[in-house]
Amino acid sequence: MNLSKLAYGDFVRGRGAVGLLVLRLVVGLAFMLHGWGKIQHPFSWMGPEAGMPALLQALAAISEFGGGLAWMLGALTPLFSLGIFCTMVVATHMHAVVRGDPFVGREGSFEPALVYLCVALLFILIGPGRWSVDAWLFKNGEG
Repeated sequence: MNLSKLAYGDFVRGRGAVGLLVLRLVVGLAFMLHGWGKIQHPFSWMGPEAGMPALLQALAAISEFGGGLAWMLGALTPLFSLGIFCTMVVATHMHAVVRGDPFVGREGSFEPALVYLCVALLFILIGPGRWSVDAWLFKNGEG
């Protein structure tokens, strides 16, 4: 089994591929917008009072902005999905456990982070679909 087959499996085709494309475009754009301000100041976007190491802030900024772009293109999807997954684990923990935010709330919640975490898990498990740069590059023996 080659590495691309292991990382990507079979690319979803047909209506499922269209659904994955729409999901990638919408959620990828949302992530790029969430990450835009962070990528402007990647080592300090949380401020000094946050206590989060600068390197972890930079990794989060890259995973959000770069991951959003990668999702929109369907490029290096497993790698960027893993980065977004890890970032959203931390975000969910910070909101749910540290701040005690509810699942859904007006003033703050961990719902968006948990939903994005689930989307990242979806892309890790089933990939970006047939309409992606990954599918074009790693056809896995398809014609």
